[in-house]
This record gives sequence, C-alpha cells and structure tokens, in this order.
Amino acid sequence: MTEICSTCGLPDDLCVCETIAKEDQSIRIKKEKKRYGKIMTLIEGIDKTKIDIKDVSKKLKSKFACGGTVKDSIIELQGDHNVEKIKEELVKLGFNKDSMA
Repeated sequence: MTEICSTCGLPDDLCVCETIAKEDQSIRIKKEKKRYGKIMTLIEGIDKTKIDIKDVSKKLKSKFACGGTVKDSIIELQGDHNVEKIKEELVKLGFNKDSMA
C-alpha cells in the first residue's frame, strides 16, 4: 500500500510538492575567495525543508566535475564556475530561471 502525501494528497511516488517548491525558490549565486586564495562558487536560497539539497548538490558536483559540500543550506562548489552555466543546470533540474540572481 502506498503512502499518501499530506501536502498535495497524491501517492508518494506521484507527489509534486518538491517540483512546486523548486519554482518558488529565490536563488543567489556568488563567488567567494576562501583560504589560500581558492575560489568557491556559492549557491544560496534553496529551502532544505522542501527540497533535497544534498541531491541537488550531488548533481551539480557531477555535472561540473568538482568537489563541494552543503553547509547551512548553502551549496559550496570548489572552483570558479561560470554563473550562467550553473543557472542553466539549475533550470534543467526544475528551478525557475526568473528567480535566480
């Protein structure tokens, strides 16, 4: 017997809550210089209570062939990555293009 989502009322395998939540995020992408002059690309504004942020991080790290981590709802990617390419990849993952700065 499948479980029913308490938010959308659909079975868990058909649940659309995460898809809807991805469209409502306000995402900021910036670069920051860390220890020893290393550049980190930071992605902020993803609500970890509604979206599996570790899965998003894993997909971005795989796509950009880099290391990284998730700290305090911020995805940190190692290296100086092109912001436009990150935006394109987030759109492919279901995020709204207009909500990114």
